[in-house]
Amino acid sequence: MNKQIIEILLLVLFAIVFSPLYAQDEDGAKSNPVFAPWDSGVLINHQTSVTQDPNTLEMVISHRFGSVENGISDVFGIMSPGANIRLGLNYTPMKNLNIGFGTSAQKQYQDFQAKYTLFEQTDNNSMPVSISLYGNAALDAREESVFGKNYEFTDRLSYFSEVILGRKINDAISLQASVNFTHYNAVDSLLDNDKIGIGFGGRIKVSPLSSITFEGGIPLKIQSIAQYTSFTDHPKMHLSIGYEIFTGSHSFQFFVTNSSGILNQELYMYSQGEFDRKSIRFGFNITRLWNY
Repeated sequence: MNKQIIEILLLVLFAIVFSPLYAQDEDGAKSNPVFAPWDSGVLINHQTSVTQDPNTLEMVISHRFGSVENGISDVFGIMSPGANIRLGLNYTPMKNLNIGFGTSAQKQYQDFQAKYTLFEQTDNNSMPVSISLYGNAALDAREESVFGKNYEFTDRLSYFSEVILGRKINDAISLQASVNFTHYNAVDSLLDNDKIGIGFGGRIKVSPLSSITFEGGIPLKIQSIAQYTSFTDHPKMHLSIGYEIFTGSHSFQFFVTNSSGILNQELYMYSQGEFDRKSIRFGFNITRLWNY
């Protein structure tokens, strides 16, 4: 299964890099960034390569219901106690730089994040892809007793960093791929503190204001950074498929996913669900933009 997904990711990368190129202007006109490669800074669970315009405040509400395995008894997870929610605010103080803070129900995470766009894809293809850097640091704010008798404050901290490569193929299709690194200062026994992963995602517009979306991530087994040889409870691939509606200042994303995590480090370190009835769950993201 992982081999097949990696092959799909390679095809996505191939499409990003080698897709039909925009014709360059013969008159040497100045290049401009492509218009709206993504409608939001968030693509289901992952970040997109987009940073908002300067002086823009973005509110993000992310919710994951419980799994659908109990059927109608808990309204397919909507009434399940296994839900998770994150509330976040992001601000763009200068061009291509976005900073933010969020708070989550899961493990009472308090997270700080930043995203910077190094290169923007241009309309004359002088720059064929966009490249962005993203990172966060999260604090697990649960009671001290959760961390055991040798507790230290630094045990609460975890980190995630990512390089995102994206391309708007045409007016209907955008694709992206990423490589990322996760680190937890403290983990359960026999789990590794570090994990390298690869991610992918895409958007296919079906109308001027709506799109089919998909994304996923694969935690890799890399022996050189592993503390244990058996990869005990190695996290599984997470996958999501959704539908997005964009109104200009709002983005509404509805999807199914096999992970309850919202923070990226949770996805790549702890996801154990398959994309089946026992693990899939409904979720939504709502983003709201204010320009000052």
